[in-house]
Amino acid sequence: MRITHKVDYGVRAMVALARADRVATGIPTKREHLATQEGLPGKFLDDILRLLRNAGLVRSHRGPDGGWTLGRPATEITVADVIRVLEGPLASVRGIRPDELAADGVAEPMVSLWVAVRVALRSVLDEVTLADLAAGKLPKKVAKLLDVPDAWTRR
Repeated sequence: MRITHKVDYGVRAMVALARADRVATGIPTKREHLATQEGLPGKFLDDILRLLRNAGLVRSHRGPDGGWTLGRPATEITVADVIRVLEGPLASVRGIRPDELAADGVAEPMVSLWVAVRVALRSVLDEVTLADLAAGKLPKKVAKLLDVPDAWTRR
């Protein structure tokens, strides 16, 4: 899986909003502050925030005290939610969802392989919330994956 700049920046911005919500509940964070704090290009961040707003993951607030807040509690927004908004399905093959490959003429065991890959991605990305990342920790089930002997080995 390739994590694009858009996804990386989107997750980082969302975690920054989650941290701000923990400290000053409900007070909007200015886009300029997010861009500076996270080292993100402002114009690109505008586009990302617009997509996240259209999906209801963030809210924009107008006026001199305006800015951005999370659209739902940080405990209810997963990394997978952000990825799906910014890039689409977690796993696709040639733009086709894995479970729809058989109808496109793909034979077993390839269909099952790609469905299993999607399950593996979901087992991490649907488990980790913005609240987890804002708190600086991963859920135990996900953190345990780092104990696999070759987890940090480059291949």
